[in-house]
Amino acid sequence: MCGFFKVLCPIVLAAGELNRWAARVVGATGYHPMTVFYLIRHAYADWTPDEQRPLSSKGQEDAQRVADMLCNSPITRIYSSPFQRARQTVSPLADRLGLLVHNEPELRERKLGDGPSVNDFFAAVKQTWRDLSNTHPSGETTAAAQWRGVAVVQRLREQYSGEHLVLSTHGNLMALVLQLYDPRIDYVFWKALTMPDVYELQMESGGASITRLWQSQG
Repeated sequence: MCGFFKVLCPIVLAAGELNRWAARVVGATGYHPMTVFYLIRHAYADWTPDEQRPLSSKGQEDAQRVADMLCNSPITRIYSSPFQRARQTVSPLADRLGLLVHNEPELRERKLGDGPSVNDFFAAVKQTWRDLSNTHPSGETTAAAQWRGVAVVQRLREQYSGEHLVLSTHGNLMALVLQLYDPRIDYVFWKALTMPDVYELQMESGGASITRLWQSQG
């Protein structure tokens, strides 16, 4: 099997293989100072079929709130999905901190698929959470999406151990990444995510902890 600190391997993992790899990631040995990731689900964008759709006016306001919340954290690097709504969500934070937003293609949203099987969006997503190897036509399996998302976290943890990093991404992928470190995370967790949403993932040699930081306004 490919080393988990390397770039995503061009294969689709069976559920059993993913589980073995996950155990290897979570149980990795060796000393690592605490590395903190702020995983951000993008703010609201009015839906269109264009994956490069921008944030709405409300989404832009919430991006400022994300910056307000995190601007005093000792963040050293910011990474984002290449989709505009994810980049715009962290742009105000990057401006305040004087940091670049690094493009990270592997933080893109998981492609659910095409055709009649995804007409009922929530039912289609729920089905993929039940079966890691399930995929809709032209879609990406849950296992493959989780693999590439966690590979980003592991690679950056190795490169920038002990630092605080921001990852701006999408709801499905964020939930899948967090699920590796907390198996209780499921479809219900994903469905309850807000736009935006912010979770802190603290990683050190003894394991990982997850805390929700975002507070939705009523």
